[in-house]
Amino acid sequence: MTPAEHRAKADRIGRSLRHCTPADYESVVEGAMLEACHWINAALHALGTTTTAKDFMHPYFITPEERRDYDRILGPEVLKAYEEIEDYRPFFVRGADAGGEKVAARALELLALIRDKAQQLAPG
Repeated sequence: MTPAEHRAKADRIGRSLRHCTPADYESVVEGAMLEACHWINAALHALGTTTTAKDFMHPYFITPEERRDYDRILGPEVLKAYEEIEDYRPFFVRGADAGGEKVAARALELLALIRDKAQQLAPG
């Protein structure tokens, strides 16, 4: 996917997220993770860090060398924010732990950090 295609998908997911309420925390957490992933890929591709044939998917799928590169290029806060969103998924998307509405708000904060950073690095 090209950076423009990733941005378009991220924008579409973001529009969908705006229809969710805090009670829809499962959708918010999942949507935040998906949108964030597209923003990260848009930035990595636009900066030439990765090719359009190689998408970032999950931090645990990258090598330590890739992690260092991505942290250097994106800023370490980006992948940390993404990991935090992912860490909520087992408990609030696949599970029913208490506090889902608070977690949904946090996921949106983390998504905003990722989106803002990606747009700064690779405006499009």
